[in-house]
Amino acid sequence: MFFTGLSGAQNATPVKKSALDKATLETYVRHLYVMDSRITIQVSDPKPSEVPGFMDVVVHASLGPQAQDIKFLVSKDGSKILQATVFDVNHNPYQAELEKLKTIGSPSYGTEHAPVVIVAFSDFECPYCREEGKMLRENLLKTYPTQVRYYLKTFPLESLHPWAKPAAIAGRCVDRQNHDTFWAYHDWVFEHQAEITADNFKDKVGEWAKTAKDIDGMKLSACMTSKETEPIVDADVKLGQSLEVNATPTLFVNGRRIDRTIDWPNLKSIIDYEIEYQKTAHDAGDDCGCDLKLNLPFGPAAAPGTGAPGVKKK
Repeated sequence: MFFTGLSGAQNATPVKKSALDKATLETYVRHLYVMDSRITIQVSDPKPSEVPGFMDVVVHASLGPQAQDIKFLVSKDGSKILQATVFDVNHNPYQAELEKLKTIGSPSYGTEHAPVVIVAFSDFECPYCREEGKMLRENLLKTYPTQVRYYLKTFPLESLHPWAKPAAIAGRCVDRQNHDTFWAYHDWVFEHQAEITADNFKDKVGEWAKTAKDIDGMKLSACMTSKETEPIVDADVKLGQSLEVNATPTLFVNGRRIDRTIDWPNLKSIIDYEIEYQKTAHDAGDDCGCDLKLNLPFGPAAAPGTGAPGVKKK
């Protein structure tokens, strides 16, 4: 007896898998990172990538309150996936972050138009934020009196810290009354963090307000009760999420992400580097490129008949 061919199973062409298929990519990523069934995974729809020949796909992994987004570049034929950060050598490597980091109206200290800007996403109930906040307050202005501008964004992790958001709302209420006193509130909350609970928070703030400079306790209490500043806090959180902030503290130093606790010597080396780099680069820092001037109808630059004064932005 002679066999002239292979069986159908042996002769079949293996079915090619595509990472553009959500179920296929989920299975692959689960195996790649050892993610068992306890971890929930959501795969985004593919979007055009700035990298030719690839699509952007985000895999969102979550376990209870913890979550992380993993970005992939998927080839248009679905056969290859890359996990990479894409840079354009014609721009600052942190251009995307710099474009998102809007700081107008945020509590701040330091010098306007400084060459280095630090934006912090912090949680008043986070013990690591307390230590980092203390480190920055003790060292930043003393070491860099004119070269650094610091901005605070509150990013309360509500699922872990029950009074973090009320503290952020109260902080913004304080800031509305007096910008400088906000930093007294900031230092006070961190100093008394261990004594504060969700139940006694409002009373504790009321006690602090009695001794605070330039703060109307009744106005502060009303602002906290009505949650008048909650939209501002929510906007900070939304901004952080757009920047993929998923832990506190997270710092951005001229757009450079530091998503771990950092000691002063290491942070200082990064700041020193940025100060020198910006002497020639001029592509970051606290200069938005805007100039607000009164467009007055007189003076050497004014044309006759220009009308009433106004605010000109250029």
